[in-house]
Amino acid sequence: MKNNKLLIAAGSASLLAAITHLLVIVGGPDWYRFFGAGEQMAQMAAQGSSYPALLTLAISAVLGVWGAYAFSAAGRIRPLPLLRTAMCLISFVYLFRGLYGLFIVVVDDYKFFEQVLERPVFMLVSSSICLAIGCLYSVGLIKQWPYLRST
Repeated sequence: MKNNKLLIAAGSASLLAAITHLLVIVGGPDWYRFFGAGEQMAQMAAQGSSYPALLTLAISAVLGVWGAYAFSAAGRIRPLPLLRTAMCLISFVYLFRGLYGLFIVVVDDYKFFEQVLERPVFMLVSSSICLAIGCLYSVGLIKQWPYLRST
């Protein structure tokens, strides 16, 4: 099945997230704060540390690769190595991040999660987005499975 719309949407969402991460680097400390990276990352960026930019660039690169895998699975670009395996892992990571994030927002005893829950609205929104993207990857992959090579 070529042009699986769910996988195209999943890949587009991953690429949008990758671009957003690049914009955070350009936007600086206020953007790190707004997009939930935490005060420590924002302060390091404000002090000129390269760590926040390098970490955010790495996350952006991973998200870009994930987008490429979705497009590959949808038949939009050539088959990438370990396509089935990678798509399963990508689906799992998005679903896990979404469900885990929602769980820690609603858990009764958040002492362990205190730092994450400084911004519960951000965690709720970002987790919902990850869960939605994970569903796009998962359902799209299930529909596409018979057409994907096992290697």
